[in-house]
Amino acid sequence: MTTETVTLYRPTGPEELELVRQSGFKRWPPRLPGQPIFYPVTNEAYAKQIATQWNIKDSGVGYVTRFEVRKPFMDRYQIQQVGGSDHTEWWIPAEELEELNDNIVGLIDVIGEYRKDS
Repeated sequence: MTTETVTLYRPTGPEELELVRQSGFKRWPPRLPGQPIFYPVTNEAYAKQIATQWNIKDSGVGYVTRFEVRKPFMDRYQIQQVGGSDHTEWWIPAEELEELNDNIVGLIDVIGEYRKDS
């Protein structure tokens, strides 16, 4: 039986990516204190924009990841538009992140790496 999934993108920095790597590219780490929401985005262009404008500024490198989540889980959340027409994301409460992790199908793939000098 084929599982219907939704594609999510996540811009990330090196520290979070290292924790994803330690999970075997299967899980996102728990949110830090003061981070009540996990924000995956709906498209690669927006993820790249965040990675290049925010992650590079903070740590010198930004990554874009892509992963699949079971559609019935993602249907619980509305897509939020937070700026331009392609600035769309889901707001997953931190306390529901483990359940999101349990609904990831396959691996979290790194599809982009961006550095200050590139």
